[in-house]
Amino acid sequence: MRIVIAEDSGLLRHMLAETLTARGFTVTAQAGTLPEVLRAVAADPPDVAVLDIRMPPDHRDEGLRAAERIRADHPGTGLLVLSHYAETSYAMRLLKAADQAVGYLIKDRVRDTDRLVDAIKRVASGEVVVDPEVVRRVLTRPRRTDPLAALVPVERQVLALMAEGHSNTSIASRLSYSLKTVEKRVTAISQKLGLPHPESHERAHVNLRVLAVLAYLRSTRPAPDPQSPA
Repeated sequence: MRIVIAEDSGLLRHMLAETLTARGFTVTAQAGTLPEVLRAVAADPPDVAVLDIRMPPDHRDEGLRAAERIRADHPGTGLLVLSHYAETSYAMRLLKAADQAVGYLIKDRVRDTDRLVDAIKRVASGEVVVDPEVVRRVLTRPRRTDPLAALVPVERQVLALMAEGHSNTSIASRLSYSLKTVEKRVTAISQKLGLPHPESHERAHVNLRVLAVLAYLRSTRPAPDPQSPA
């Protein structure tokens, strides 16, 4: 599998390259700025681009801008964005730009090589990977309105796992349910959040897990988020 790494910290960038190479990946390019990563991807589109969320020249949202450009110009390239914080607004923006083959991971997870490798492989296969801490903050922070109020506790559990990108089979295993039970829960969640039915024609063109999280975020007015983005 071919990877491009964009990270402004040279030390972390080289560490990531060495780690991924040792695990069998081919790192085709390394970049430290937004223009560099866009040039690298344009010259030789990889299977997955691993993107730091803040890079030169402005150290703001360059990783997200890179993800948006890459998805528009090279839709076959998977996107894995790394951030220091579980910033839900950035995760939401990323999921709006890409509803498949995309991931948002906290940088602390990079220390767990198995988790990083798993995230890259899942993104490359077309899955959506959202860091569990982002999901936890989405589902628990104070809000003026709560569109999840109609969901029973077990449906919230299923929704959290859906948002992390787990398949119905994985959810069934984690919650010790039958696959049929999970499918019923997913259908109930879809109905309560006003999403397309999982078996409808419209469902074939969308990612239900992404829609579930976005439906929640769009219909709320959260209290100010004390965590600074990075």
